[in-house]
Amino acid sequence: MDFWQGFLIITGIHVLAAISPGPDFIFVSQQTLSRGRFVGLICALGVGLGFGVHILYSVLGLAVVIANATWLLTIIKIVGGAYLIYLGYQGLRAKSKQKDIIEIKQELVAPESLWKTLWKGFLCNVLNPKAPIYLVSVFTVVLSPDMPLWQLSIYGSWMMFLLFAWFATVAFLLSIPSINRQFQKAGHWIDRVLGGLMLGLGVKVIAS
Repeated sequence: MDFWQGFLIITGIHVLAAISPGPDFIFVSQQTLSRGRFVGLICALGVGLGFGVHILYSVLGLAVVIANATWLLTIIKIVGGAYLIYLGYQGLRAKSKQKDIIEIKQELVAPESLWKTLWKGFLCNVLNPKAPIYLVSVFTVVLSPDMPLWQLSIYGSWMMFLLFAWFATVAFLLSIPSINRQFQKAGHWIDRVLGGLMLGLGVKVIAS
């Protein structure tokens, strides 16, 4: 398979995988609706960087090992599910708040707050137990550890960018004033609903 054929196949597969609803989508949506576009973009960046970890161990050939090591996959599922439950619990605790514009801007530019948000987005993707299985399937169809390093690097970087681009698009759409106003009217309820979905995903991951 030549470079461009593989590139097109990877693009098609990864776009479909990215837009499928999951914990990353819920997390980016919740953060964007509650804290604004910039924070949503930080979340999207965290998710994209987190996927880079999966790319790295896949290139090293560990994705197949993880996918076939039941005990290791079980540990990943428990840790990942527990983290999703934690994020969901935080959403369920959301309360109605009224803040003026200055307070909101100060909250958005706080370095610690942004780093913490980036880290949460990073962990949300890194601890997704479905990622090793997904990448094994991609490697089976298109990729291979035997590919030249430059080709694997381009494919991996492109997959990270596609993931970031999709969730950045989600953040932009949900922060459009006309759309955002409708959501903000019941912002804390949306946080609770999304938190409940995240918590449910965590329980499902652990129980599956």
